[in-house]
Amino acid sequence: MVLSSPAQAGDQSLQKTVASIRWLAAPTSASWLDQANARPIEVLIDHAHCERKAAGAAVQLMFRYLCEPGLGEALSPLAREELQHFEQVLAVLKRRGRYLEPLPSPGYGAKLAKQVRRPEPDRMLDSFLVAGLIEARSHERMALLAEHSPDQELRQLYGALLASEARHFGLYWMLCEERWDRSVVIPRLEQLAAHEAQILTGELENPADVRMHSVGVFSP
Repeated sequence: MVLSSPAQAGDQSLQKTVASIRWLAAPTSASWLDQANARPIEVLIDHAHCERKAAGAAVQLMFRYLCEPGLGEALSPLAREELQHFEQVLAVLKRRGRYLEPLPSPGYGAKLAKQVRRPEPDRMLDSFLVAGLIEARSHERMALLAEHSPDQELRQLYGALLASEARHFGLYWMLCEERWDRSVVIPRLEQLAAHEAQILTGELENPADVRMHSVGVFSP
């Protein structure tokens, strides 16, 4: 009989208790959660940047596909909601005597963006799927913080954002299903999800570099 170490036992418990998030190929590890809870302000500042970038990504897609039927109607409310979240996070930061600050990026979004194919309509499909993966990972990690953060205000903040974050990655899935058959969407999603998990595989060398999308997943 092989006994698990305390760290392994914690990882196993986390895997069992956290609901699986659609789209993701690998769940977040206990090590990421420990790092995030140890440096809540860094994660909060990065979260504000993430909300800002998510709004920008939705607007960028609206401009790129200006005449795509139904796209503006779907993405305009999403962009507004992302900015509302941005404002909520800023308000928490200000109450704690902080504000938006530049932070070194973990490179997560840029690495995923490199997987987007350039010819159309592949570019549109990949853009929707990458945006959805980012939303799905954000939702998963906010759910962990809403449940496990030792800070009550942060638990309430992340918990309040969960429903809308779930809608966001569901919206990108809907945009794909409206335009492509599942026989096209699902294999490509699986490829991108595997790459997303690979980007987050490994251990963080400097704990101060923890971000909403820094490394820390169970090996896929």
